Amino acid sequence: MTPVEIGIISVIAIVTLIYMGVYIPVALGLVSFASIWMISGKSILAFNFLKVAVGDGVTEYSFATIPLFTVMGLLVSKAGVGTDIYAVMNRGFRKVTGGIGMATVGANAVFAAVTGSSIASASVFTKIAVPEMQRFNYNPRFAVGVVAGSSVLGMIIPPSAMLIIYSFVAEQSVGEMFMAGIVPGLLLTAAYILTIMLMGKFWPSFVGEHAGKSDMPPMSYAELADKTLPLTFLIFVVLGGIYTGWLTPVEAGAAGALIALVIALARRKISLAGLWETTIDTGYITASILFLITMASLYSRMLGYAGLPGELHAFLDHYQFGFFGIMVVYVLLMLFLGTLLDTASIILIVVPLFITLIEASGHSLVWFGIVTVIGAEIGLLTPPLGISCFVIKATLNDPNVTLKDVFLGALPFALIMLLVLILVIRFPVLSTGIIQ
Repeated sequence: MTPVEIGIISVIAIVTLIYMGVYIPVALGLVSFASIWMISGKSILAFNFLKVAVGDGVTEYSFATIPLFTVMGLLVSKAGVGTDIYAVMNRGFRKVTGGIGMATVGANAVFAAVTGSSIASASVFTKIAVPEMQRFNYNPRFAVGVVAGSSVLGMIIPPSAMLIIYSFVAEQSVGEMFMAGIVPGLLLTAAYILTIMLMGKFWPSFVGEHAGKSDMPPMSYAELADKTLPLTFLIFVVLGGIYTGWLTPVEAGAAGALIALVIALARRKISLAGLWETTIDTGYITASILFLITMASLYSRMLGYAGLPGELHAFLDHYQFGFFGIMVVYVLLMLFLGTLLDTASIILIVVPLFITLIEASGHSLVWFGIVTVIGAEIGLLTPPLGISCFVIKATLNDPNVTLKDVFLGALPFALIMLLVLILVIRFPVLSTGIIQ
């Protein structure tokens, strides 16, 4: 077999293994190692590739952003910030039809700015928002759909674990990736809120024919300040520090982790046992992400050694695919893989294949990262995998709400994500304007 044929088979093998349940970095590492060995016929070369992938990977200073932002998100979650933000948003939208759904979107957007995790958002807001909407006679399918749709904001609005992973795979600045995610994240948030407003007016049966408005009383200024100022200060320090250049992403992560710890301690939401648990969880998450990135580095080097990106470039040129055609193929590939794989797997598999095409076209790799994350995140809402939907079903534990209800409820929001993705592709300035 030729190196290109081995490269193609390796990609198919990785997708198959991951879909069968093999741990992602194990699938990436084993197949890449075996492919290099087969292409070269020398095991020592495969070991050398592995050595370089490890040595040039996790030893970089910028990888410190991973544990710092992870511990910040865990501490903020333990401090009960998600509940506070939801209470504030719910009171703000309490007089609007569909207001609790809008409040859920708004709260998820703010929560995303400090946790960076769609799964955490789905878990938290399933517990606090779905019962509240059911109490006011909202359609259960709409209730779980809102939570599923808005949970993906955690991977787009910075700091985001997926943006960090992409930045290392594409060798881009973490700070620039964070800045580039702000406008698309806010655009998607606004699109969700507008969609819910239009649903309430033109599709009331989906929202709930007898859905009432929240009966929550207005919030005092003192209570409002207590629930919002700590989080506002945290976001200002982290994102403001990166944007102004006062702080590097690593320094911003450290400052954010310290502030999150102070918030949790001041609210007496964390004990020594809880702090130890947070430390252990941070270690687990960090180790898994670093292992993932290391094996992704080996996979990228294997693809380059096999010549697969260049072959793909030549294939698309031969059939006269313009840039628009390339993006259509790319988005369709991500949507297809999104029905089978998780977001991290999609990013790690497809980005190394297409990144040379995007570089050759002269387009920004930062913009390409935002396109990639949004496209891959649609997969969180689509069957059969739809991780966010499975998390919501498991967290809710309500026999009256089936997994089918969750997927159908999330479908309109997946379509809105696709429309926003098209806008970001058509107008790259939406992601790159803030860093130019």
